[in-house]
Amino acid sequence: MNTTSLIRQAGVDDVEVVAVMVGELLTEIMHTIGESVFNVDLPATRSRLREFFLQQRYVVFLAETEQHQPLGFIALCPSYALYAEGAFGTIPEFYVRPAFRSQYVGQRLLEKAKAFAHTKGWTRLEVTSPPLPHFDKTLAFYQREGFSIAGGRKLKHLL
Repeated sequence: MNTTSLIRQAGVDDVEVVAVMVGELLTEIMHTIGESVFNVDLPATRSRLREFFLQQRYVVFLAETEQHQPLGFIALCPSYALYAEGAFGTIPEFYVRPAFRSQYVGQRLLEKAKAFAHTKGWTRLEVTSPPLPHFDKTLAFYQREGFSIAGGRKLKHLL
């Protein structure tokens, strides 16, 4: 099945649909790796996302059918680092619903994100893949789209 998708910038009116897909993304990762590493709290996610939109700290591009059925999304945040030679973009969440994968939805979302990054003058886009080897296909997708492994692992310290 090949689905025609439209890509548009999401806003406050899209909080519900994006928050639901964030929950789907996190649940899929936890189910696949067999560990409960995220707190999936839909009301808190909705509230946080609404604030991010209102503060213009977070940009989301939403893929949907012509009938407005949501297929996936990509989120972007500005970041700054000396190693990156200035401002760059981080992709904190990127998700395509399973039924619509391998139909170029993810590729089109990433193309939109790259075009947006150029308009902001960002030097690069960075993304962290979900845990490997469980998500080798995800890593292969990013590499096909021009991303290269930068080394290291993502670490966190909860405060």
